[in-house]
Amino acid sequence: MIKRITGLAVLALAAAGTFSVQPAKADAEVKCHMTFSTTGWAAIYKKADGRGHVRCDNGQSAEVMIHVRGGGLTAGKFSIEGGKGEFTHVHGISEIYGEYASGGANAGVVKSAESAAMTKGEVSLAITGTGRGFNLGVDLSKFEIEKIK
Repeated sequence: MIKRITGLAVLALAAAGTFSVQPAKADAEVKCHMTFSTTGWAAIYKKADGRGHVRCDNGQSAEVMIHVRGGGLTAGKFSIEGGKGEFTHVHGISEIYGEYASGGANAGVVKSAESAAMTKGEVSLAITGTGRGFNLGVDLSKFEIEKIK
């Protein structure tokens, strides 16, 4: 009788383990996307500021401030409206904040275009945008994303 109860208990525990809900992996990567607008100027030194919205596939979202500071062979005055960015190697929205090292190219008269690829540790961000103004050049910049409190 004791052997039968023990056998049934083992069988019940095995069945419970088979049907238990497994928690999601904490280290699973999520896709995060950003829309943004910036305005700025460049005359060897580049300065731009703006705002954006970040949305991740796991439901997290945040309003952000953007600050760009840098320099290179670049000149102009510009605004980027409706810019888009995509983050990779992100496990949660908290990983998008901070300073990214950026290299980029920009060109335009009246209609302006910008693209850049940047990294912060393992997190990468690729941005593209079009706007207005005049600008021409290549630069190395610091691209900072700050959470609006």
